[in-house]
Amino acid sequence: MGMLYQAIRGAVRLFSRKWETVWEEPYDGSLAVFCPNHAGAMGPISMCAHFELTDSCYSWMNSGMMSAKEVPAYVRQDFWWEPGCKMEPLYSATIPYIAAAIIPPILRSAPGVPVYHDSRVIKTFRRSIELLKEGKNLIIFTEQPAGHGMSAAELNKGWLQIGPMAWRTLKVALKFYPVHIDLKQRRITVARPVAYQPELPLKEQEATILEAVKQGISTGQFVDGQQVVAEKE
Repeated sequence: MGMLYQAIRGAVRLFSRKWETVWEEPYDGSLAVFCPNHAGAMGPISMCAHFELTDSCYSWMNSGMMSAKEVPAYVRQDFWWEPGCKMEPLYSATIPYIAAAIIPPILRSAPGVPVYHDSRVIKTFRRSIELLKEGKNLIIFTEQPAGHGMSAAELNKGWLQIGPMAWRTLKVALKFYPVHIDLKQRRITVARPVAYQPELPLKEQEATILEAVKQGISTGQFVDGQQVVAEKE
């Protein structure tokens, strides 16, 4: 964890109002993958600054946003401004390059795992396994981007390969926790986890895991309506 990241996270905590983390069931200390809704740029910021287990977590980060050369293309692709607005020519000529100067140094300073979208993706999984072996948890934003701060209804599913990989290499049945970030209520709600089942092929449990994560990140509501607030250590 770099000094730049620590300074920015400290400033966010200092100048923002208090957040709470609410659990459907108390966290048992097992190795876990936390899967939050993206909530625009504020989702990752909130998880890094306010999630009570953040010090034990490493986040998956788009490798393209960690490279100054690649950031402008990603910014334009994700529409960081309202498409077709009057100021779009000015925004397109300035915002991508401002982002390229600011974002990569911050992300490289943060405790993260670069996510590649080509043959280098094996590096993402190898690094994730190394961190799990060290006792770290992972944060993976599973929603597909849909442009201008929006996320698609369907979730990415390539990240699910971390389940069988963790079992083969570490003999750990990972737990996947759906997480709902509520910016208005300043609340991070962690639903009951769904665990990887090593006795079943991934294909047979893929839909179950994805549906649990989808429901948990979209509503932040528990099935039984009961919420358990985790005790602070």
